[in-house]
Amino acid sequence: MEEKDIIEFVRNKIADEETIYDLAELFKVFGDTTRAKILSCLEVRDLYVSEIADVLHMSISAVSHQLRVLRNAKLVKGIKEGKEVKYSLDDNHVMMIIECGMSHIKEGN
Repeated sequence: MEEKDIIEFVRNKIADEETIYDLAELFKVFGDTTRAKILSCLEVRDLYVSEIADVLHMSISAVSHQLRVLRNAKLVKGIKEGKEVKYSLDDNHVMMIIECGMSHIKEGN
């Protein structure tokens, strides 16, 4: 394959600008330690905001703020149970992203 053919081949295989932008924005959400901790908690089990706050020694308002960011990124979902909301990872893709990241980190140790 000639260089111009290789370049055209790769250009046709990569995602469009908007999709790449959305991917970068998704990874930015994972770039916050507090949000990563919340996702790790929810990987273990579904939890109420107050339970997450207790586990992480944080205020409920601080956890709620980060959960809002995670909800907007479609990484977590909340189900109203009485007066409280129980949070869980949005789907198995989120767990896979976390597990792949952890595996990659442990690989270097």
